[in-house]
Amino acid sequence: MASSETMTLADKGQRIGLRLIAKAGGLPGLKDKEVRARVEKYLYKGAVTGFKAQTAAGRGFARKKASGDPARPAPTKPKKTFDLTPTEDQQMIQGVARELADEVIRPAAATADTERSVPDEVRTAAADMGLHLIGVPAELEGIAEERSAVTGALVLEELARGDMGIATAIMARSAVATALAGYGSAEQQATYLTEFAGENPPAAALALQESQVLFDPFALRTVGRREGGDIVLDGVKALVPGAEEAELFIVSAEIDGEARLVIVTAGLEGLQVEDDPAMGVRAARTARLHLEGVRVSESDVLGTAEDHRDAVRRARLAWAAAAVGTSQAVLDQVSEYVKERKAFGEPIGYRQAVAFTVSDIAIELAGLRLVVWKAASLLDRGADASAEIAQARSLVSRHATWIGSSGVQLLGGHGFVKEFDNERWYRDLRGAGVLEGTLLV
Repeated sequence: MASSETMTLADKGQRIGLRLIAKAGGLPGLKDKEVRARVEKYLYKGAVTGFKAQTAAGRGFARKKASGDPARPAPTKPKKTFDLTPTEDQQMIQGVARELADEVIRPAAATADTERSVPDEVRTAAADMGLHLIGVPAELEGIAEERSAVTGALVLEELARGDMGIATAIMARSAVATALAGYGSAEQQATYLTEFAGENPPAAALALQESQVLFDPFALRTVGRREGGDIVLDGVKALVPGAEEAELFIVSAEIDGEARLVIVTAGLEGLQVEDDPAMGVRAARTARLHLEGVRVSESDVLGTAEDHRDAVRRARLAWAAAAVGTSQAVLDQVSEYVKERKAFGEPIGYRQAVAFTVSDIAIELAGLRLVVWKAASLLDRGADASAEIAQARSLVSRHATWIGSSGVQLLGGHGFVKEFDNERWYRDLRGAGVLEGTLLV
């Protein structure tokens, strides 16, 4: 019999789905019957089918032929004026992620961090909401009418406010689906991407990180050499989320002197997984992926060298968005704590040093969020967002880390123990400014 906690998570996930079906009807973007039907299918599925455990790795992806051009989400329609206000449809999807974070992710966060494992009920609740399909075009049974980095950033921000480790685990699948939608050929999409819209989407991971000092995603030690019509891969990828269960990987490798993305399926000869625990994002159960003479078809090289550069930029922005969410969790917690915690007969928030620290957290967070949203908006307009993404990554490395540290400091001894979430948020924020890949907007 399932535990009471498990039943509570399941019930919450189902209630979210039912509420969202009711809410969705009034949005202008869902007046189209086909769009509405797709959204309702993913929202309603969780309420009627319950929760299923993840399948083991080793799914067979039958190679399919396809004619014509690959399906791509349409470019985002530019706004007449510069405006970072989310659209009604974006607010709806943001609301999905917010409720999932509040009612399902946050209650499971501490246990998931300790056990380095996300409950199946949490994973399946996210899948049933269809969040892994936010970058998949509608004609491939996704829910993306247009490619929107802003939408992806809003979702990651909300999920990471619940817990960055769980957000990393459940959105690793979305990163692979989004990459296939954005860079894949028609054959690659028919072979791999269609599986993500099915009843049992594959566990997957985008593996760019390598275990080396000052890792540069454009100076890779993982290499691929051509042999006949194949690519033979050798190297090691680090901090790959859920690698033990993943059925599909997209890895980066240097091929012909250029950094490229390559599709690798689980179970190939020479592909091995080694546990690789990290300081933060522990719920994602990171591991090293060893590639020793792994042979894939040349047709499994994904996109171009420019697509690899685009993936690196979008992944860095995704981590910055996640850092915004976790930083918001810190601000929310300390704002209440300093008003409730009393010392010498008054709330500690009455002390200037404490009040100024909380204010500084709010200021730095607002600045980081603005840069992240601006960078995502530029990407959606097809403009160069390189400078803004670099600024966001720098701000995360310096200020988000400081926010995490300050959250621990403001709680004093309470900040150092696992009874409170602050020590976990601090650990997660330490990594957000240095990790590569894994997430994608």
